[in-house]
Amino acid sequence: MQSTILVVEDESKFGGLLSRIIEAEGYTVLQAQTARQCLKIIENDDISVVICDVKLPDANGVELVKKIKDLYPHIEVINLTAFGSIKDSVKAIKNGAFDYIMKGDDNDRIIPIVNKAVEKATIQFQIKQLDKRLNYHHTFRNILGKSPAIVEAINLAQKVAKTDTIVLLLGETGTGKEIFAQAIHKEGERRNKPFIAVNCSSFSNDLLKSELFGHVTGAFTGATKDKKGLFEEADGGTLFLDEIGEMNLELQSKLLRVLEDGTFNRVGESKITKVNTRIIAATNKDLKKESENHNFRLDLFYRLAVFTIYLPPLRERKEDIMILANHFFKEFSTKFNRKVTKMDDSFINALTKHAWKGNIRELRNVMERVLIISTSDTLTQDLLQFDFFDDNIQEDWSSLNLSSIESQFIRKAIIQSKGNKTEASRLLGIGLSTLYRKIEEYKL
Repeated sequence: MQSTILVVEDESKFGGLLSRIIEAEGYTVLQAQTARQCLKIIENDDISVVICDVKLPDANGVELVKKIKDLYPHIEVINLTAFGSIKDSVKAIKNGAFDYIMKGDDNDRIIPIVNKAVEKATIQFQIKQLDKRLNYHHTFRNILGKSPAIVEAINLAQKVAKTDTIVLLLGETGTGKEIFAQAIHKEGERRNKPFIAVNCSSFSNDLLKSELFGHVTGAFTGATKDKKGLFEEADGGTLFLDEIGEMNLELQSKLLRVLEDGTFNRVGESKITKVNTRIIAATNKDLKKESENHNFRLDLFYRLAVFTIYLPPLRERKEDIMILANHFFKEFSTKFNRKVTKMDDSFINALTKHAWKGNIRELRNVMERVLIISTSDTLTQDLLQFDFFDDNIQEDWSSLNLSSIESQFIRKAIIQSKGNKTEASRLLGIGLSTLYRKIEEYKL
């Protein structure tokens, strides 16, 4: 991509000469004679570097640097002057100028400086674009589905995102609780502060305590230096406590204190530490029932359950299965460079009938696997693992009769034998002629 340089110079002869020199290096050059024209051009064009005279008819070029950097941090600005001063050069650099050079004395330096400024601006622009993609990935726009249950969950999450209220996300494993937590953070006032996630089931009690609250040197064997906990690391931002139902009662009491007044003690320290950290928690357990069984503090449950959002399992949002499947289809087709263009009816039918006990996570894994092993331009059900169909039988048990069960087992045997009817009849323990008769009967 060709970079564009904006020359801001009220002396038209010098501005034109400088523009031609820069154009000879392969850059696109635009010109302006005032600060007002400069800002208008930047607003409408993709500018990499601004070369700006210090003395302009309507502004001081050193002050203009600050305005440009405040509005467009990825643009690099070079100040150019005929009457330089140390005071101005220092202020220009403090305001964010890439360099401050003298007309005439530094002519030989202009092109090398422009090249370096373009290189830095290009990196800054790439970082900006990456941030945009990451921010999009973590917003509600990236949560797919049109079922009433998921739409309601998104609407509730969007409303609570604008507040600092504690949120409790409820749902089975794989329903997207962390994605919701990230979206709530990204669309709230704390979006530019840290988002830190921790799975409470991944640590022992003592280690989780140290992870959350930190420790001081000598607090326990191996504590050779002070360590900040995740509450401090997320200060000003959001701490996502996943699988909070796995936290033991001792830690629950310490967590309750933080939720009440924002204070805690590091392990091995008596000094009180205060933080301003938003909490989003998640669990696949019934915390009310856990509290009745004395596994979870009732007072902590009520403190966490100020605003609860239920994330439905995939089996309760059947209309979203193919929306998600198509999304993963595109993602992994691109990732693995597979020239797969479609899914056939047998594959789609298998996906829609599946129980999806692992929810979205399971669907994503299934789509990733089939895109890896596919060799044609069409996804078919024979790409699915043999045990994939077990859930289908269990899920539809109430509506099945002996014939439908028999037809499903015959289909599975044919898939496992890769279409070899002799092998399929052996797996089923029936004669080959019987198998052909059943295939015709069930239209398999």
